[in-house]
Amino acid sequence: MMNFFSHFSDDETLLFSIGLTARTCVVSLIILAFSGVLIAYVLAKKKNTLTAILEFFITLPLVFPPIGTGFILLMLLGRNGFLSQLGLRTDIIFTRSGVYLAALIAGLPLVVKPVQSALERNVFKLAEAARTLGKNQYQVFILVILPSVRKSLAAGLVLASARSLGEVGITLIIGGNLAGRTNTISLEIYNSVMDADFERASFLCVILGGISVLLFILLRKISGND
Repeated sequence: MMNFFSHFSDDETLLFSIGLTARTCVVSLIILAFSGVLIAYVLAKKKNTLTAILEFFITLPLVFPPIGTGFILLMLLGRNGFLSQLGLRTDIIFTRSGVYLAALIAGLPLVVKPVQSALERNVFKLAEAARTLGKNQYQVFILVILPSVRKSLAAGLVLASARSLGEVGITLIIGGNLAGRTNTISLEIYNSVMDADFERASFLCVILGGISVLLFILLRKISGND
């Protein structure tokens, strides 16, 4: 048992992967909290061809294999990718920013879709009523729209956190799997299995399992099912 948990204290690569995974969750959640609400607002408010296309690409990571999504992003953002050929070099592939981007792409639909559904349930009628009472656009957004979607937003962020913890396919392609640079916990589980180090893989699974249980409990509390 002591040998099992000794991995936590003497494995620098493992410690780095834990720290990077934690930072990735924090960064992605902060960005998703803002971008998810704004995108959901646009999709719920405006119904046209452009928003339909946007909704398609937002939802795509839910139904398209992660490894395929990562390949598409590689073709767009790589040094010889489509954007580079247009003169828009990103330098994001095989960097920590690539790991963050992978978590954002994977988690975005899990935030946008619940918030969008919440907004489409008479929230805009409440917002219109607030405007007739003299509230400006910013007051309506803060006092009416955000409180109306707070549970859906919180639930979406919890699910996005769980998704970022388990993300492998997109991260592997655009973040790489570089020890001490872009290796997350999930990638370290993959590496450990490839090296037949099942004890190490089990240790990492225990960590992810514990976090997953906490996220599940949090999700139940947010949903009011406790």
